[in-house]
Amino acid sequence: MFGDMEEKRAAMNERLAAITLEAEAGDGAVIVKVNGNQQVLNVSLDRGKLDLEDTEQLEDLITIAVNRALQKAAEQAASEAQKMISDLLPPGMGDFGNLFG
Repeated sequence: MFGDMEEKRAAMNERLAAITLEAEAGDGAVIVKVNGNQQVLNVSLDRGKLDLEDTEQLEDLITIAVNRALQKAAEQAASEAQKMISDLLPPGMGDFGNLFG
């Protein structure tokens, strides 16, 4: 059973690594891409929407976009974990897995 759980967890991590999520801040001035494992893949800046001299604003927008992207990734990971738990439960357990998520 534990071996099966480790295999399912590894498969879940592979699925999450393949998922790309995106979040923005400042009406698209900063766009951050992450994967489902909450790893930042890319940060894009639209110079036309930014005042590059205003470093405080730029820092704030990057922080906001990263936090939004990581939140999306955490939600995706929670969803995948819920699926994994449901798959591990014996048939007929119904929604017992929903107690954990």
